[in-house]
Amino acid sequence: MRTMLATLLAATATAALAQDPPMLGASNHAVDVAVAPPAGAPTFADEFAGKRIDPAHWRFDTSRNRDGWYNNEAQYYAPANTPANARIADGALVIEARREKPKGSDSGGQDYTSARIVSTKPMGYGFYDIRAKLPCGRGIWPALWMLPPDGKWPDEGEIDILELVGYEPDLVHATLHTGAFNHAKGTQRRGSRRMADVCGQWHNYQLDWTPQAITIGVDGRGYMRVANDQPGGRAAWPFDRPFNLILNVAVGGGWGGKMGIDDSKFPQSMQVDYVRYWRR
Repeated sequence: MRTMLATLLAATATAALAQDPPMLGASNHAVDVAVAPPAGAPTFADEFAGKRIDPAHWRFDTSRNRDGWYNNEAQYYAPANTPANARIADGALVIEARREKPKGSDSGGQDYTSARIVSTKPMGYGFYDIRAKLPCGRGIWPALWMLPPDGKWPDEGEIDILELVGYEPDLVHATLHTGAFNHAKGTQRRGSRRMADVCGQWHNYQLDWTPQAITIGVDGRGYMRVANDQPGGRAAWPFDRPFNLILNVAVGGGWGGKMGIDDSKFPQSMQVDYVRYWRR
């Protein structure tokens, strides 16, 4: 399951950048640059080699099950110790979305279950390397992303390392949201990349975060870079403190469910081989 960095760099060296489709007026920050983890051991790593999801590393977010999740998503997020939705199997984390009524007393009447886990400790400047295998299917919306531990959205920022909407199974997205640049205003800064084998194949989704810029890529090639070069202070650049990492599979929603939900595709699971972080 693990592969050498050289193999990862070579695997997509000839892949073309996506023609970034218009999305709510977002600005295109496409690049094609090399990215690579630093030498040496990571500051934090979860190889998902144990028998259970480590509560020292991850907590389960169920906070909006009753009221409904943001972006009009259709899923109920299961609590800890719900292996149907989140488990370790064959050395990987599995987050599984299912077509079923939730059993929890905090249900908001959803018809789907899934899981959303959040790092217990926030992480800041550095390099992030997440090896994952994504699900596809109309209505599926897997994501690897980051939010600050407190504060108002979008003023305190959001970093979307990876999003995929199932009706576009060959297109991965990276996006930044801030007070001045966000999807509610149609001003978010983003990039996309076309990948013929994104569904059901292992890839490394990567973030290089410095005070000067944020670069996001896959398999050793950065495809989006946003520089800290805009006026507006924190409204333009709130990325100066640690964020929590979030791994989840959403169902439906304003973007993920734009073309409806194909119930015949369930269950669907995202697998994560490892999460590694090198602090700067």
